[in-house]
Amino acid sequence: MASKIVRSGLGNVLVRRFASSSGPSAVAEHGGMRNWRFLSLVVALPGVGVCYLNAQLKEEEVHNAPRPEFKPYEHLRIRTKKFPWGDGNHSLFHNSHVNALPDGFEEDGH
Repeated sequence: MASKIVRSGLGNVLVRRFASSSGPSAVAEHGGMRNWRFLSLVVALPGVGVCYLNAQLKEEEVHNAPRPEFKPYEHLRIRTKKFPWGDGNHSLFHNSHVNALPDGFEEDGH
């Protein structure tokens, strides 16, 4: 009896069909590539341009900002011994525009 049900139409409903899809075929969806190309050119490229412009304006704002006032906090810039390079007072990646020494910022003509 069960074999008759499997062979009948009810058995076909239970079988998964790997070759068929429930969505539209590739032929019916003919405008997909055109839509994505349009979105890439009209949305993505201007979006990247706006992000680039925003980053450049923020960088210019940071570059032109005045140096903060030096405050000699006791818990910062503690040197128990000299660094093994240079004069021993500058860290390995020292930047005179940003990093202060224990006695204050370096004076430079920039």
